[in-house]
Amino acid sequence: MPGSTPELTRNAVDVLPEGRLAEQLQGERPLRVKLGIDPTTADIHLGHTVVLGKLAEFQAAGHTVVLIVGDFTARVGDPSGRSASRPVPTPEEIEANATTYQEQAFKLLDPARTEVRRNGEWLDMRLDELLRLMGTTTVARLLERDDFQKRMAANAPIAAHELLYPLLQGYDSVAVEADVELGGTDQKFNLLFGRDVQSAYGRPQQSIMTLPILVGTDGVRKMSKSLGNYVGVTDPPAEMFGKLMSIPDEAMDEYFRLLLGEDGRPPGPPNQAKRELGRRLVERFHGAGAGAAAEAAFDRVFVERSVPDDIPAVDLGGYLGDGDGAVHLPRLLAGAFGISSSEARRLLAGGGVKLDGEPLAADPLDLPAAALAGRVLQVGKRRFARLHAAG
Repeated sequence: MPGSTPELTRNAVDVLPEGRLAEQLQGERPLRVKLGIDPTTADIHLGHTVVLGKLAEFQAAGHTVVLIVGDFTARVGDPSGRSASRPVPTPEEIEANATTYQEQAFKLLDPARTEVRRNGEWLDMRLDELLRLMGTTTVARLLERDDFQKRMAANAPIAAHELLYPLLQGYDSVAVEADVELGGTDQKFNLLFGRDVQSAYGRPQQSIMTLPILVGTDGVRKMSKSLGNYVGVTDPPAEMFGKLMSIPDEAMDEYFRLLLGEDGRPPGPPNQAKRELGRRLVERFHGAGAGAAAEAAFDRVFVERSVPDDIPAVDLGGYLGDGDGAVHLPRLLAGAFGISSSEARRLLAGGGVKLDGEPLAADPLDLPAAALAGRVLQVGKRRFARLHAAG
């Protein structure tokens, strides 16, 4: 098979068992390389693309990519890296997220050569089948994972359904006949456990590969939407570029290595390296020319201190009160920028909302529409809306 072991293991943290993947690559048939993603949030961010990018490398080398969208395991909740039980999305949220995850994954994977499966196909099983699966291991083995050890040491609860997660993920490998499974370093226990489940069902055991977890834009914690330090693959070009420009200098080597496949950031001033990173990643997800346009928009706002040309227009007519001609600011902010009313109030209280470049006061919350029409509303550093009179 094409694709040597050193090429495919570049940037990997663990490739286990030692030597197994090299043996598999010497075989005559393409390997079935599995990645499972639970659709617990609406978007894929750059942290997810580290593993997706490695999956794409296997695909380019001629192997079969199996992308499992965990519509069933999302209902259980992966305990990896968690100090408490993970909140469970509603069925409607899971379905909506599953659709967007698949669409966004295809920004890196070739749709025509990707086998997409939802594990609800096989995990919505009868009780006797579930009991057989549970009988393949022991509670002591499940409690070996570091996350559970830490919770027990802190007297924090472990919900019974969380113990099922590695069993269910392991059964995914049985169902799709996985030869290799990829994941972040926080997935090491689950990936190795999949080998146990395969063995219990009389199937050949997969090799596993773990990849580093990308640090977020704060340069400290792992990239996460819940932490607000993420760059989404569907972020608008200017927003994506702006977020990347905010990354600490110390994180640049990691971003170039894990996202662009370079040995590290290029020589020269850190600011220029960030600009190159921003241009290249914006182009990857938004197409040719998008990177330069996003950089120009960034310079207009932050270097020239001007407002971007292509900001959305908001009609104030949809936000008027009952005949008094006043606009309720939290409602306007929620509609214009897709945030909650409580978040809008918090931003106002913290001086994070500007009107024509000047901070808006937290009080009053209702302003005449005539005082807002024709002006530019701004939230944070990169989000703008031009306000128009009703009608």
